[in-house]
Amino acid sequence: MAGHSAFKNIMHKKGRADAARAKAFAKFSREITVAAKMGLPDPAMNARLRLAIQEARAENMPKDNIERAIKKAAGNDTANYDSVRYEGYGPGGIAIIAEALTDNRNRTGGNVRAVFTKYDGNLGSTGSVSHMFSHVGEIVYKADKGTPDTMFEAAIEAGADDVVSDEHAFTIVCAFESLGTVAATLEKKLGEPQSVKAIWKPNISTQVDEETAQTIMKMIAALDDDEDVQNVYANFEVSEEVMKKLTAA
Repeated sequence: MAGHSAFKNIMHKKGRADAARAKAFAKFSREITVAAKMGLPDPAMNARLRLAIQEARAENMPKDNIERAIKKAAGNDTANYDSVRYEGYGPGGIAIIAEALTDNRNRTGGNVRAVFTKYDGNLGSTGSVSHMFSHVGEIVYKADKGTPDTMFEAAIEAGADDVVSDEHAFTIVCAFESLGTVAATLEKKLGEPQSVKAIWKPNISTQVDEETAQTIMKMIAALDDDEDVQNVYANFEVSEEVMKKLTAA
């Protein structure tokens, strides 16, 4: 199972869903405000805002929260945020990417570097590991939305590149540039997805043992806990056996 997905599943099963959702809403709000401030407050005329709203809606963020985040962009007290991508290696040589929105690069950079250092990682320069990933769009639907054949057909017709299915969900992958359009087309046909997001998808993943996986997940959790960090990606995998042990721990 892919590392980032495994981490999210384990955290959910450990009963942290409510806290994680509140944190996610705060990060969605920041992205929506930044997107609205950088362009027009109308999602029809602002691709970044449209995508931010799609991501928030897919995670059931209330409409009022979304509207408040858009309106906040018009206020004079809104900080100016920069998009920053941090890259480096974690335990076991696992490649890690952390995306942040920050109004203080020194603060955020220092916090991220401290996490890498704590877990025996090595923070590199921008581009040091991103060549090992592809920046793509990911749309997820629950497994009860259709059969693998019907979902694949719908995804390809919408302009997606691939569909991966398992017993829990259909994961649709498309070009980053077409994510908003593909998601909107699929929503008209299939309803709202479980999630819509731009991700860094590993081109090659490394399988790790239980001990290394636990350390990597602690590192990802520490990065994710930083209010400036929006998303974290890693190119590790765990076996089904290790996954069961981590879930039961």
